[in-house]
Amino acid sequence: MLRSDHDPALHPYDALTPDVVLDALDSTSLRGDGRLQGLSSYENRVYLARLEDGGAVVLKFYRPGRWSEAQIAEEHDFALELAEAEVPMVAPLRLQDRTLHRHGDFLFSVSPARGGRRPELDDPEVLEWIGRLLARLHQVGAAQPFKLRPALDATTFGQEPLAWLIEQGDLPPEAASRWREAAQAALALATEAMTACTPQGRIATLRLHGDCHPGNILWTPDQGPHFVDLDDSRSGPAVQDLWMLLSGDRQQQQRQLGALLDGYETMREFDRRELALIEPLRTLRLLHYSAWLARRWSDPIFPINFPWFGSAAYWQEQAAILWQQVEAMQQPALIA
Repeated sequence: MLRSDHDPALHPYDALTPDVVLDALDSTSLRGDGRLQGLSSYENRVYLARLEDGGAVVLKFYRPGRWSEAQIAEEHDFALELAEAEVPMVAPLRLQDRTLHRHGDFLFSVSPARGGRRPELDDPEVLEWIGRLLARLHQVGAAQPFKLRPALDATTFGQEPLAWLIEQGDLPPEAASRWREAAQAALALATEAMTACTPQGRIATLRLHGDCHPGNILWTPDQGPHFVDLDDSRSGPAVQDLWMLLSGDRQQQQRQLGALLDGYETMREFDRRELALIEPLRTLRLLHYSAWLARRWSDPIFPINFPWFGSAAYWQEQAAILWQQVEAMQQPALIA
């Protein structure tokens, strides 16, 4: 098993008991009625809290040591800008004249409770709607840059995770060599593609959602889609917020992409050169994801939810996927 960044005998979230969560809520002058429900989240801890007045809020406790206060403030400022521009984004509440709070060793925020389900991405009208909203999100994102949050690029999502895995990891001997060879080959092509498309501002970068997979877009019948969770918001090319909504074979992805861009381009121009970055970005996410799991392994929630991680079968499968990415990055880009 790979070594994580923390001592497995002592994890910060061990101290986040229900009483601590309720005391944190009370410190914002909101009064909970004692009912808490843990929501699905691995990187942070997120709770639905019922209030004495009958309402409900969501508390998000940031993983200690991941982002600085200033970097979290940039996330909050971006969310508030989006809300001000009437982009449907669940933004943190301003309580006691701030959106970021501290209780004990934890930084946390409080947001309105908003429900919804995953959007039906096989419906072209739904994809067009999401495309319009992403264009509006990117209009706000392009207005000014992040100053402190890192970029999403081949260094942060590829070279650094791969170097960490090779240096810190203890991969099964029967899988290590093949995975390392596949990872290095895939990263080389991804880096080449990113470098070719983004030098000297050839392709613009902007503030992104950054993790715009279907689980971070919630759909309600009366209001349509809204975005949640800017925790992974970074600077990068606009296509990063599009490609994770594509699935299926090449023909299916082409149709989905066409519908997304039909909506997107009613609000904002899209640079077609960015389509060449879809497979490189997918490759970088694969590398980043493996390193993320390894670095978080001391958090008890990870072995429970990802019991297959770290086995020889996992690394062999990842090697096969990365070799598929090597082939995909040598194919013509999607057309829309």
